[in-house]
Amino acid sequence: MTESAVNEHEVSYPPSAEFVEQANAGPELYAAAEKDRLAFWAEQAERLDWAEKFTDVLDWSDAPVAKWFVGGKLNVAYNCVDRHVLAGNGDRVAIHWEGEPGDSRDLTYSDLLAEVSRAANAFTELGLVAGDRVAIYMPMVPEAIVAMLACARLGLMHSVVFAGFSSTALRSRIDDAEAKLVVTTDGQWRRGKAASLKDAVDTAVDGADSIEHVLVVKRTDIDVSWTDGRDLWWHETVGSASPEHDAQPFDSEHPLFILYTSGTTGKPKGIIHTSAGYLTQTSYTHHYVFDHKPGKDVYWCTADIGWVTGHSYIVYGPLSNGATQVVYEGTPNSPDEHRHWNIIEKYEVSIYYTAPTLVRTFMKWGREIPDAHDLSSIRLLGSVGEPINPEAWRWFRSVIGGNKAPIVDTWWQTETGAIMVSPLPGVTATKPGSAMTPLPGIAAKIVDDEAKPLGPGGNGFLVLDEPWPAMLRGIWGDMERYKDTYWSRYAEEGWYFAGDGAKFDDDGDLWVLGRVDDVMNISGHRISTSEVESALVGHPSVAEAAVVGAADETTGQGIVAFVILRGGIENTGDDLIAELKAEVSREISPIAKPRQITVVPELPKTRSGKIMRRLLRDVAEGRDLGDTSTLVDPAVFEAIKAAGKKA
Repeated sequence: MTESAVNEHEVSYPPSAEFVEQANAGPELYAAAEKDRLAFWAEQAERLDWAEKFTDVLDWSDAPVAKWFVGGKLNVAYNCVDRHVLAGNGDRVAIHWEGEPGDSRDLTYSDLLAEVSRAANAFTELGLVAGDRVAIYMPMVPEAIVAMLACARLGLMHSVVFAGFSSTALRSRIDDAEAKLVVTTDGQWRRGKAASLKDAVDTAVDGADSIEHVLVVKRTDIDVSWTDGRDLWWHETVGSASPEHDAQPFDSEHPLFILYTSGTTGKPKGIIHTSAGYLTQTSYTHHYVFDHKPGKDVYWCTADIGWVTGHSYIVYGPLSNGATQVVYEGTPNSPDEHRHWNIIEKYEVSIYYTAPTLVRTFMKWGREIPDAHDLSSIRLLGSVGEPINPEAWRWFRSVIGGNKAPIVDTWWQTETGAIMVSPLPGVTATKPGSAMTPLPGIAAKIVDDEAKPLGPGGNGFLVLDEPWPAMLRGIWGDMERYKDTYWSRYAEEGWYFAGDGAKFDDDGDLWVLGRVDDVMNISGHRISTSEVESALVGHPSVAEAAVVGAADETTGQGIVAFVILRGGIENTGDDLIAELKAEVSREISPIAKPRQITVVPELPKTRSGKIMRRLLRDVAEGRDLGDTSTLVDPAVFEAIKAAGKKA
């Protein structure tokens, strides 16, 4: 990196005087949290409506499992819908929904209350009771959000599965959670074509003992197969239910949802989040980080509900704050690359929260596309899913934000539940590429292997050294795995290890460097190396596979695979590579399709048999190899490089 590039990275962007004047958060928020952290969180919890007030803010006696707002009772859906209607805001639009083919619907808070009540009554009629699990496998249609809120209303745990995942992935999540109901659609629109979803559900639930019903929203004109007694149409079942429903309160620690995320063992981890702490922190962060003004702002988070960003910053955070938001069903280039900017113009979006991958894609398409639109309604931009490179950050601010909109570069995880490290837009002079500082109420450190805290200029591991309200409460059915995965590395100190590396710059501002384990971050989606390796080895031609995440200009990381063929299998070149890529798409998701697959004669292994993925990453990124002394055969890289040149 040149000296000028280093200096350029240190340029900061303070908020304008106009923004500071109207901002929800000022420096006093940090001061209050610093003075008394638990009193600060109690004050944030008071932003919600409680059926019974909590007696204690935090019980950490059973660490590493926390109990927040002990003794309190509330209903999450009531806080997201009913209370806004009761406050006289029933006519406010909750969701501006935009379908990919061009159809659209507006749902007010009164509409949303009626729909959620109908769904809750229908779920009850199907025999579901608090504590049961419901799998939701749907595109971005309003009914997906209604289904989530109906579950929350009844104390059912939802397990939302990204609609791009395969039937195999869906089945593993159904079985692990023992879901009784699957909510899905007949199909989904993708790039102008309707593709079936119901077929994947039929395959997934075939022989699944726990499943009692499949509830199907009609979204397309695709013909679907039907199993009488099990399959039900949403418009007939939910449509005929009463729009009146009395929400009952649940304990603050009542489980709200399970969300599966990739693990290094290949078996997805079912992350458990509970009610009051999660809602408190998602509501607090949405209000202050995005400087959201109810009734004035139009907010758009471009995520999918299949990921935690969709849970926290499409459903629970925004709706708890009475937001008016855009929900878009499709891809950013359907029917063309102007789609997002057309939507921003149509609804006068003022807060736009998206992933660095998408920003880099927009850059690749060229600024003349957004320049053709009036984006002057945008007053704040957000970034999520992975660290954003400074070049993309500056382009985002200049081209999309009109050189004036602050950018909140947010760091958090499925496990943390809500934003942990981010600028506050009315307080922070931001640096391109830096998440800046932990939010008020959040405690984080960067430490080395020996748990020594690092100061300015330090580069190490990002840890959280105090519990936080939205923290995960465990891994479904496997508390030992929970302790081992997140708490074992710094067990003596009692710190949560986030799995990410980070550094402080010379000013003490925090820069997240990305994953340090074998989970790859592809366009903000976490995919484990072992999941992809397992899919490759499932092909009859492959004997062994090693997968790494290599730097990618567009997606942050790209999947690069090295495979050894079974004896007697001839390398059939491009045809075999295409077949292997298709196998991964089928088994996991198109998101997990490797960018590159190289057939190699051998893999680099240590004497204990461990594949040295660090060295494979060096090969994939074209770097000089690090220390190869621990390998059984250091010469193996010559064969790998030769194979790569042929590929």
